Amino acid sequence: MIKLVVGTEALFFVVLIFGYVYFAFNPGYSPQALRLLNIRSTGMFSLFLFSSSFTYWRAEVNFDKGKLFRLKVWLTITILLGCLFLFGQGREYFNLFRENLIVSSNLFGTSFFTLTGFHGLHVFIGLIMLSIVLLLAFLGDFDRPGSSVIGTVGIYWHFVDIVWFFVFSMVYVLPHFLKQ
Repeated sequence: MIKLVVGTEALFFVVLIFGYVYFAFNPGYSPQALRLLNIRSTGMFSLFLFSSSFTYWRAEVNFDKGKLFRLKVWLTITILLGCLFLFGQGREYFNLFRENLIVSSNLFGTSFFTLTGFHGLHVFIGLIMLSIVLLLAFLGDFDRPGSSVIGTVGIYWHFVDIVWFFVFSMVYVLPHFLKQ
């Protein structure tokens, strides 16, 4: 079931990314708006999200070894890193709004906020799932071996990180190489 969910979500993001790329080369596209993006700040917050895949993997490893305290610690760190990423995205949105770049400004605004906003929504949903797993861990739900919830949530969380790699590459990194 999780493979079906992740597969359909992957197709969803492929369409959003292709839509963004298509509009990036459309005459209505605003290259000035691209200059408003802060690649350094977003890159730093992206590192938090990418690091959260490592911390979740550590949580999985410790769960498999029966080290439940370490599972809780690594889950907590994963949640904090995900929250830091969302904070960074919110900060960037706030700065873009101050510069009068909103969804309805132009094709760039529409495609940018649609793509990054849906990704942010997926991160938020992942954080809810991670918080539930952490709560269940504190309630002793994972004291019994054989739970597949940790692995299932991990697939989703790693998927969200992989998607951001492609989004960040297309939206922030690639345009800097193209303008040279």
